[in-house]
Amino acid sequence: MEKTEKIWMDGEFVDWNDAKVHVLAHALNYGTGVFEGIRVYETSKGPSIFRLKEHVKRLMDGCKVMCFDLPYTFDEICDAIRKTVKVNKNVDYVKPCVFLCGEAVGLNPINVPVKFTITAVHLGSYLGKDAQEKGASLVTSTWFRPWNLAAPAGCKVNGIYVTSCLAKMEAKHRGADEAVMLNAQGNIAECSGENLFIFKRGKLYTSKTTDSILEGITRNSIMEVAADLGYEVVETEISRIDMYTADEVFMTGTAAEVTLVTNIDKRVIGDGKPGKVGKQLASAFADVVRGKEPKYEKWLDLI
Repeated sequence: MEKTEKIWMDGEFVDWNDAKVHVLAHALNYGTGVFEGIRVYETSKGPSIFRLKEHVKRLMDGCKVMCFDLPYTFDEICDAIRKTVKVNKNVDYVKPCVFLCGEAVGLNPINVPVKFTITAVHLGSYLGKDAQEKGASLVTSTWFRPWNLAAPAGCKVNGIYVTSCLAKMEAKHRGADEAVMLNAQGNIAECSGENLFIFKRGKLYTSKTTDSILEGITRNSIMEVAADLGYEVVETEISRIDMYTADEVFMTGTAAEVTLVTNIDKRVIGDGKPGKVGKQLASAFADVVRGKEPKYEKWLDLI
């Protein structure tokens, strides 16, 4: 990650090094925050924020779940994100975050002040060039994806991602690029920060939103693009056996985009090379986000 010049904090731009909160900020101590990750792409018409409105809607939904009193409207948040991208250079990723900033000791979040920040950075390839080109390796984590009875799994709540960090760290320690996380039923939920798709018997499958996954915006985009290309996409329960014996596996996420998978738990997926369907969808998605497919211009928010 490459840092940029300015960070938006509660309506004002501050220098990167001056964007600070107190050590007793509630979110720092208890994880009480909601965030988003949004990609920015270069197009022939200039920089474009991909599916900005959908990301802001999900951010606001997360704030509603967390009972945060967000003092900004939908349009004001969209405008602030656009301004943050515009004021910085070489931006490809934006991270808005709403969190409890008050200096409080104790779990009770009621009446703790809210802070809203927007950070823009250059992230580059999230999983690395080798994973993007040759295919990623995964391991099934010993850490389970938090389920809906234990946490709001469908929201990007800061504290939930402690489990994702543990799963990611475990994967790296085991020599893999990424971790697959199971849900309470032992089925596939998602990866530490990506949704998972498998291609098997001529159809694409992905876990249901009720399977303790985040309803990914890139996931949704790929489902629509795949359907337009003639593929049947099925949301269903996916077992580890389904995953191991799939013809192809790939991950989707804002940071990871579309990353193909060639090995899971030391088992070769398909023929061990990036699959045809995954490569087709990755290529189509790359064209969509860069404004080369007029049909999907509705997803682009030009700066």
